[in-house]
Amino acid sequence: MQSRPRQGELLGIGDVIAALADDFPEVTISKVRFLETEGLIAPERTSSGYRKFRAVDVDRLRYVLTMQRDHYLPLRVIRDHLDAIDRGLEPPVPVGSLGPRVPDDVTGGRVPFDGQNVQSRPRLRLSRAEMLAETGLDEATLEQLEAAGLVAAHGRHFDADAVVVASTVAQMLSFGLEVRHLRPFRLAAERQAALVHQVVSPMARSRNAETRERAEGAMAELAALSLRLHLTLLRQGLGLDQPSG
Repeated sequence: MQSRPRQGELLGIGDVIAALADDFPEVTISKVRFLETEGLIAPERTSSGYRKFRAVDVDRLRYVLTMQRDHYLPLRVIRDHLDAIDRGLEPPVPVGSLGPRVPDDVTGGRVPFDGQNVQSRPRLRLSRAEMLAETGLDEATLEQLEAAGLVAAHGRHFDADAVVVASTVAQMLSFGLEVRHLRPFRLAAERQAALVHQVVSPMARSRNAETRERAEGAMAELAALSLRLHLTLLRQGLGLDQPSG
């Protein structure tokens, strides 16, 4: 029996019940409708008013049912979990957790050389309070970073790049640096980005769809090469990895 719709496939509510039947034989159409009324799931509606569920809707429904059955969580707590998931956070474990957390792959990892990790980061939205708690910065320092153009909120939330920048800055400040010392990093990155855009933009504006698609790959590859060049020149400038004697 199919447990999850294929990518792009839409299921009717009866198909969803059938897909969940092995793990949740007690689930009913009225239960699914109730969870929709409570705002925990939001399936699409056809012009005739029929509900259509995507794979993400089925996963969301499965999460709600699991939290209810295995951990006896009330809907208000599950709603908070889903809000965390929607903002790119890992929801708190049902027992003994203080709250949602930023996934390790947002701030972890080394400097990429192969272009694999220079694509966009996972979608993440942190409130200001969550940003301060995650990075260890105080409000005054975060305001300095914003004034220097190093981080910026999108509406009322900070994205994954802002978290990485702020976390990195927090570590650099522990060596005695000040925010004003870090403006050259932003200016250098902006100049490098402008150069990459200058090279790639003719491909991106092409009328040929295949050429436009190659532009994204070329941009990622140039970004990776730029990182390699920058790190190598920095090592040379600092005299690192030089043979002794």
